[in-house]
Amino acid sequence: MGRWDNRRFDRRQMIGGLSFGAAMFMVRGAFAEELVRTPPQTEGPFYPNQLPLDTDNDLLRINDEITPAVGEVTHLSGRILDASGSPVRNALVEIWQVDNHGAYLHTGSANRSDRDANFQGFGRFLTGSDGSYYFRTIKPVPYPGRTPHIHFKIWNGREPLLTTQCYINGHPGNERDGILRRITDPADRNAVLVDFKPIEDSRIGELEARFDVVLGMTPQG
Repeated sequence: MGRWDNRRFDRRQMIGGLSFGAAMFMVRGAFAEELVRTPPQTEGPFYPNQLPLDTDNDLLRINDEITPAVGEVTHLSGRILDASGSPVRNALVEIWQVDNHGAYLHTGSANRSDRDANFQGFGRFLTGSDGSYYFRTIKPVPYPGRTPHIHFKIWNGREPLLTTQCYINGHPGNERDGILRRITDPADRNAVLVDFKPIEDSRIGELEARFDVVLGMTPQG
């Protein structure tokens, strides 16, 4: 599946994203009966058909390029948990999304001629013992037919565990999005709605977002 670098960022640069909200799960299995399993959603047609040379967790810079991608810088973090609320170690988290012009990395994406060549469009992160993941990316934008969203795929080795999407909480396009509207249970829908919050004192208007993923199974091994 290629190589990835989970140590691209110094821990001091993560704006505390990996620890935000972690207290909810400090006790093994605590509040497990209250956890809502993250609903599966379609992978869609635009999972990259040609992976980029750089697949690390910084989607704003490709390899050692100086010019960053265009968009609202977002520190996206969370934890991968099993059905009992315990963290899942060594889960491979993949994300992919459109750039600021609404174009995917996929060769069949609409608007591809305007794609931001500095946006990686796809990234990977391998969780540690606490189940945490972290990406630096952009706040998702809408494109024709879809409200802003980020695709997620969780793997256990070569076994896919869950494919889903996360959405901007409160975005006006959510109620018109046919894929999001397929989630009819309010609790399930809330599980994929994410707050994109301004980071206090950020000089460039960075955002932070947290999306905890609760799997419907306990991975083996």
